Amino acid sequence: MKIAAPLLFASALAVFAAAPAVADDVRPDRVVELLEQGAIRNLAELNEIALDLHPNATIHDTELEQEYGAYIYKVELRDAQGQEWDVKINAESGEVVKNERDD
Repeated sequence: MKIAAPLLFASALAVFAAAPAVADDVRPDRVVELLEQGAIRNLAELNEIALDLHPNATIHDTELEQEYGAYIYKVELRDAQGQEWDVKINAESGEVVKNERDD
């Protein structure tokens, strides 16, 4: 049993190290390239999509990530009642993929 535990740990570590990351932040210089290539929508347009879901809200944070091969624009908002919302938008299509209250 003493030999099996280290082998299990080493095997598990190898599996997690080899697994691809679920989401990677996109560097700012890469965002510019993607915009120029037309691979993603204009960020102001993506912000408007999020704000249309929550009128009178304020955007507090945004970031572009690559998740499972797609570019996802994440927007954190606070509405007029002080409630926080997390919105994820496919940056290429403009489709809202997540819109949920942040508890």
